[in-house]
Amino acid sequence: MVETSPNPVYRTGARRLDAPAPLRLWHLASFDAPTVAVVWTLAFGWAAGVRLPGWIPVLMALVAWAVYLGDRLLDARAALRRGNLGLLRERHLFHWRHRRIFVPLGLAATAAAACIVVALMPAVARERDSVLGAAAVAYFAGVHSRRSLVPAFLAPLFSKELLVGVLFTAACALPALGRTDTRTIWPLAAALVFFVLLAWLNCHSIELWESSNPIRRPFPAAISLVLLGLILSAALAHAQPRLAALVLAGSVSSLLLALLDHHRDRLTPVALRAAADLVLLTPVAVLFR
Repeated sequence: MVETSPNPVYRTGARRLDAPAPLRLWHLASFDAPTVAVVWTLAFGWAAGVRLPGWIPVLMALVAWAVYLGDRLLDARAALRRGNLGLLRERHLFHWRHRRIFVPLGLAATAAAACIVVALMPAVARERDSVLGAAAVAYFAGVHSRRSLVPAFLAPLFSKELLVGVLFTAACALPALGRTDTRTIWPLAAALVFFVLLAWLNCHSIELWESSNPIRRPFPAAISLVLLGLILSAALAHAQPRLAALVLAGSVSSLLLALLDHHRDRLTPVALRAAADLVLLTPVAVLFR
């Protein structure tokens, strides 16, 4: 769920599996992030025992798609202006080739999201979500600015991967957090922290896979998060069985990311990148319980 830069290092000499055409399109057209956002939002609502209005997942999908379209188009434009094509992945090139389609669609998605906020979102929720919105705008501006907004000595604490994890997960959890009672809010907050780490792991894994350093691996972090999820799920099982099930589903996602890292040389870059987001959809299982 994060855009990265340097040229990836993959094993050569062996035939690698590519993603099926629908999965490639799902990734290349930026449908992956909206899908994950909708599933996580509904899963947080289910785990908190609250019924979310139908416009909320629609709003999440529109906002996530517009943000990711803009991010990839701006990354592509910046790299092309600098003449540094090595910064671009197939997803960036796909967006740039079809920018005459994506730009108006992105603007339309933004306008539709704004209409939903004005017409359907309660004033209290607008005030609450405005803080997260301002943080997201500041992050987006900082990422695409020529100057970093974070002091150098604080950079390790505010990596792009961590900020994406915090903003993305908070946006998915806020609708449930705003509708739950005090007995559930702290267990739900614990699950939120776990999913922040899962979103970070997704971004961190992609960053390492697409880097030029073949030594650093996300496998240890993924296994550590699996263990943390199992412990948290067991702790929540008695008092909050729904939250326990949600965290357990997240643990499966972390395990699948570890397996992807183990077999990363067997997949093409697009297949690996698409699969990294596909495995984040395990919480969909709780919605059918």
